[in-house]
Amino acid sequence: MTTNGIVYVIDDDEAMRDSLNFLLDSSGYSVTLFDDGQRFLEALPGLAFGCVLSDVRMPGIDGIELLKLMKAQHSPFPILIMTGHGDVPLAVEAMKLGAVDFLEKPFEDDRLITMIESAIRQAEPAARSEAISQDIAARVASLSPRERQVMEGLVAGLSNKLIAREYDISPRTIEVYRANVMTKMQANSLSELVRLAMRAGMLKD
Repeated sequence: MTTNGIVYVIDDDEAMRDSLNFLLDSSGYSVTLFDDGQRFLEALPGLAFGCVLSDVRMPGIDGIELLKLMKAQHSPFPILIMTGHGDVPLAVEAMKLGAVDFLEKPFEDDRLITMIESAIRQAEPAARSEAISQDIAARVASLSPRERQVMEGLVAGLSNKLIAREYDISPRTIEVYRANVMTKMQANSLSELVRLAMRAGMLKD
């Protein structure tokens, strides 16, 4: 079953969690419920990209603290904050800390759905881009120091012979390293390797 996306609801009020679960589920979202910020943060590293819908006032880690911690982790998840009546100063602080938007309870169902749709749509490209960057960084990290030197030589435009001379090893050995680099970086061509190196910030101007 395809969904409109994933929503993580964080609220210490069970009745509120249940009603949001029903609303979002019937609107085609995959919903995961958390009764406090701490549990959500512990689960966060293993969670697929989705929109976070958090109450602002909760025992333990409240919505503001949650925003600060997620910002510190450079989390790409968009966050919508739910506030009680008269919590405008808190809502403004939440926006300054990176919340996409805030809703005052009680809110209209349609307004919430529209905000979630828009939050996911806006954040998805950045989240995808961040995931790709992390993947490329992991590939670079898997290279041995010598493989990394060879990769740097290749993307700098040096031939196998020149790289071999620089490190005082045989061109044949460089060929072996070059093959390892292409395999570990998952690059099918030199131009692809250069693109990956640019993405990983390895190319100096």
